[in-house]
Amino acid sequence: MIRKCLFPVAGYGTRFLPATKAMPKEILPVVNKPLVQYGVEEAAEAGINEFGFVTGRGKRAIEDHFDISYELEHQIAGSGKENLLTSIRDLIDHNSFSFTRQNQMKGLGHAIWTGRNLMGDNPFAVVLADDFCVTEPGDISVLAQMAELYKQFRCSIVAIEEVPEDETHKYGVIAGEPMKDGLYRITDMVEKPAPEDAPSNLAIIGRYILTPDIFEIIEKTEPGKNGEVQITDALLAQAKSGCVLAYKFRGRRFDCGSIDGFVQATNYVYENIYKNGG
Repeated sequence: MIRKCLFPVAGYGTRFLPATKAMPKEILPVVNKPLVQYGVEEAAEAGINEFGFVTGRGKRAIEDHFDISYELEHQIAGSGKENLLTSIRDLIDHNSFSFTRQNQMKGLGHAIWTGRNLMGDNPFAVVLADDFCVTEPGDISVLAQMAELYKQFRCSIVAIEEVPEDETHKYGVIAGEPMKDGLYRITDMVEKPAPEDAPSNLAIIGRYILTPDIFEIIEKTEPGKNGEVQITDALLAQAKSGCVLAYKFRGRRFDCGSIDGFVQATNYVYENIYKNGG
């Protein structure tokens, strides 16, 4: 059902300076893979095979990563290092990758709107690579869980998790009517509210499934918080005219947009995935 996924990756990654002065934040390695590759692998597990990237200046390394490097492969052919490229070659061989640029930083809503020609008139997923998600062994990925829900409900879905009340100012926060365990029909959404203004402690994280009418809604959405076009505002308009669901996913999220979260994710991957041959 969901075959396309959009990655907004145009941000500057200023919290990781000077490392990100000449390198995209999304290419920073979590042990032995770039952060963005984990996101693509998660989406591929959900049955997605067409990937679009909204990039910006200085992001060419992302495009190069999802392309064949003939010189490198020639140099290591027949050596013990050849198998280290297996995971990325499998992605390249079985999926398509396309790229467009966001010329101005006008918020996540605008970034998603910039990718409209890559997604077309189709339902599609959005992955924010900063949010690195893992699930228990034997469970399906977070995006795969959401894709299963989309088959049933055929509407936009956002992933949520509970956050401490004093951290609501970092997230879009929802209020909703419980439908079943972990699933809510959204009645309100607020972008980065102060704790006293937050409708709940259920925060949106970087996994979305969106129906294509969202592009028209974004185009009509006025700039909101920080003068940016917020996807939260567009989703609230969509919820009021139809239905948007919020899903409390099974698994764990690491905020790799922060130094602390990035280090925690690296330690987790090293101990639980890399050491086990992942």
